[in-house]
Amino acid sequence: VIHLNYNTLQDNKAFLAMLSHVLNVDGFYFSTTYDLTHTLQRLANTSPEFQEMSLLERADPRFVWNGHLLREFAAQPEIHRFALPVMHGFIAMHSCSINGKYFDWLLISRRSCFRAGVRYYVRGIDSEGHAANFVETEQIVHYNGSKASFVQTRGSIPFFWSQRPNLKYKPKPQISKVVNHMDGFQRHFDSQIISYGKQMIVNLVNQKGSEKPLEQTFAKMVNSLGNGMIRYIAFDFHKECSRMRWDRLQLLMDQLAEQQDEFSYFLVDSDGKVVTQQEGIFRSNCMDCLDRTNVIQSLLARRSLQAQLQRLGVLHVGQRIEEQAQFEKIYKNAWADNANACAKQYAGTGALKTDYTRTGKRTQWGLIMDGWNSLIRYYKNNFSDGFRQDAIDLFLGNYSVDEVESVSPLHIQKDWKFLALPIIMVVAFSMCIICLLMAGDTWTETLAYVLFWGTASFGTLAIIFYNGRDFVDAPKLVQKEKMD
Repeated sequence: VIHLNYNTLQDNKAFLAMLSHVLNVDGFYFSTTYDLTHTLQRLANTSPEFQEMSLLERADPRFVWNGHLLREFAAQPEIHRFALPVMHGFIAMHSCSINGKYFDWLLISRRSCFRAGVRYYVRGIDSEGHAANFVETEQIVHYNGSKASFVQTRGSIPFFWSQRPNLKYKPKPQISKVVNHMDGFQRHFDSQIISYGKQMIVNLVNQKGSEKPLEQTFAKMVNSLGNGMIRYIAFDFHKECSRMRWDRLQLLMDQLAEQQDEFSYFLVDSDGKVVTQQEGIFRSNCMDCLDRTNVIQSLLARRSLQAQLQRLGVLHVGQRIEEQAQFEKIYKNAWADNANACAKQYAGTGALKTDYTRTGKRTQWGLIMDGWNSLIRYYKNNFSDGFRQDAIDLFLGNYSVDEVESVSPLHIQKDWKFLALPIIMVVAFSMCIICLLMAGDTWTETLAYVLFWGTASFGTLAIIFYNGRDFVDAPKLVQKEKMD
């Protein structure tokens, strides 16, 4: 440290702050005895030689978040026992009882460190076919020595598209026109088939508006691939469940029931004999692969768990999980906590729609909390996620610090408009609040402000206040924004 100059010392502090930021995010797990990076089924299909390897050697590299930090340890086999792979995601473990029979129920979500990042900054896939926000979720049951599991995955729509933040509440997705989508698309599903078998794609994006081209392109590419191992179904979640009609999710469950029965689940008895294997998985996605996706995954997992507990003899014939009040509460809360963990790690806030996951009902309070989380996401996506993305890239080794680099990227001068933008936004919002509090003769103007606030983007509103426009010009700017 003595040889470092002032600027380099400041850079070190910034880089350490980035690493601390990543490590302070909840959801890092390790074990000294159990391989957290593999599913029960993968572990059951390994060789004796594999079982004798150290946890670091045999870990699935997709889910080893400290792989870059352990690169020097990995080259020295004699110290492998001191180098434990760290997984990022979510784990819930509960001891449960139904009909006086005790069993352990676990939920594990493993986030991939390939194409890792934050919402809006990392979308789609890379050239190797790695999808953004890819998460493998495994539900496990232990009962009387028998073990059962059901695995699902989620991941960004697997072709080249982006949705960079631009101050609009919902930036328009852009599908790249200069790359060959099919190469990355095929690489993605080739690796998925090798890892999991058959693929049932459940696409939950809107089938109108800005999300429509993504759904159409996804369906077209699946058809063009012509792989019999891959099936595709689109379900417009928001349209089907509009006006609180959440019972319509059963329509999707009925469509997927036959496929789920065909895929089955993994089951090994108390003697270690494999009874059934899971032959395929459901790959679910929405835009972020968070809120809508988690709701559907929890319903699919419940259906699989129902079959598992009946086969293990925990549930009597004709009994339903929904009727077991104590376990039902544990189940719903764990899946809601899983949603929150994945959402905080990718979007920066808790998940939306968790009131349905926790209670089975959509509530007015849940809508209010979704609105609040959406506002926080808006701020973070536009003003703080750049730092989060840089921190993740540094932690994972996507960016390496060069000791002899003459100009650090930390010292690149930012445009003054970029620095002033957050202040402008705060002033604009404050003026709207002041207008709402004004009384008497200003009521008409206040109403105009409110109507304008509801139809214009944050960016247009900031421009009006920043440029000192008279408010009578506001409708023109709003109309121009809609035309753009």
